[in-house]
Amino acid sequence: MANTYSFLSTVYHYITKEIKNNPSFLFLILLTISIPFPIVVNNVVFGLFVLITLFTFKKQNVYLSKELLLPLFLYGLMCLSLFWSIDFDATKNALPKELFLLLIPICFIIMPKFDTNQKQKLIEFYSYAMVLVAIFFLIRAIIRFAILSDTNVFFYHGENDIDSGLVPKLLNAIHVSVFMAIAFFYFLKKESKNVLDYISQFLLFLFIILLSSKNIILVVLLLVVLFYLYFSNTANKLRLRNLFIFLTIIVVVISFGKLKNRFEVELNTNSGKSLSSSVVSELPQGVHNVSIAEAWQNESFTTNDYFPGTAFRVYQLRMFLEIMSENNKWISGFGLNASQKMLELKGQQYNVYKGDSTHEGYQKKNFHNQYVQVFAELGLLGFLILIIMLSITFRKALKNKDFIHFSFAVLMISLFLTESFLWRQRGVVFFTIFYCVFNTNSIKIGATKIE
Repeated sequence: MANTYSFLSTVYHYITKEIKNNPSFLFLILLTISIPFPIVVNNVVFGLFVLITLFTFKKQNVYLSKELLLPLFLYGLMCLSLFWSIDFDATKNALPKELFLLLIPICFIIMPKFDTNQKQKLIEFYSYAMVLVAIFFLIRAIIRFAILSDTNVFFYHGENDIDSGLVPKLLNAIHVSVFMAIAFFYFLKKESKNVLDYISQFLLFLFIILLSSKNIILVVLLLVVLFYLYFSNTANKLRLRNLFIFLTIIVVVISFGKLKNRFEVELNTNSGKSLSSSVVSELPQGVHNVSIAEAWQNESFTTNDYFPGTAFRVYQLRMFLEIMSENNKWISGFGLNASQKMLELKGQQYNVYKGDSTHEGYQKKNFHNQYVQVFAELGLLGFLILIIMLSITFRKALKNKDFIHFSFAVLMISLFLTESFLWRQRGVVFFTIFYCVFNTNSIKIGATKIE
């Protein structure tokens, strides 16, 4: 109790100090912490962050860099796509949701620059906040299990916000896994851990496992072994031992009951299992599980065809290549959020499942691939801007030997293969904040205690 009181007292004094010295930084912390909260909360905090930054603006604080200009260019291209969009209303309506790509970097350009200690604090506050979020949803799951006697409440997300699932569908279990992963790596990297830190690290890892996003779990495990092999202080001495531990963890995880089924690969013909998360909930018994080969080759599908996650993404990649070739939109794209119209037409052409009153269909799903999504809607230039942003953050992480920055880069690169992450508000806020934090002044992020 005394340690907790001391910690909270230190936090209070730090916050009051920052309110005087740099109020923008305080609201940036709050904005980062509010990412998993309801959208309205995130919007209110974001509005306050922008207002405070503008009110405290001083010319001498302006800092311009190519890293901060890139998201501005990406948003500018989104706005320009209004002129060639095949669905003007869809593009216009999508622009406000992507406004974070413009305003967050502008705030970083004009606000006082953070020192190393402040950046450390941001990661620390964010990580402890994610522990509290994980505890909330674990307690929620235990209560729901006591009422429903349904083990599904401990895993993934439901088909909608009412159905059983560890987190509501609006939060998206895959996205929450990424939010939690950054916090987990903070505690993993932290050198001087107390009991609370070890408990927090365990809870975050457990929560990531329960969220059951196979690709994120695999990436997290890979990053754990890379940390012990190359980033930790004892890496050179303990590489063989740590590699053995890592392989043991993998065996245990993929052998763990419910998760074992989620990790079986769907490369075998007509397997219902998938390495990528499925985009609709399991359909009734008797459906035909589409294989990867069928997703790529079939000329038509039936309402009885069910796409496991990887097969669906292969199907969407095929649709991307077809609509881009047929319409010759490689340079310009169809316009922000306008590719959905073409995908729905393709869904009708191939007769994929439309859904019914109780199950989602496939025709209204986006590409579930950020690289493809950007290319289809913003053309070659948009795709190149995204690749350059990821390349810069990855290269700087390696240059600075900053493991948390490196983890962010790897998580984004892998996540973009299976999710249109930036086309969701929580996704674009998360990516833009950490992209700006990690790449501004290239200051290394550590893992120190609040002092």
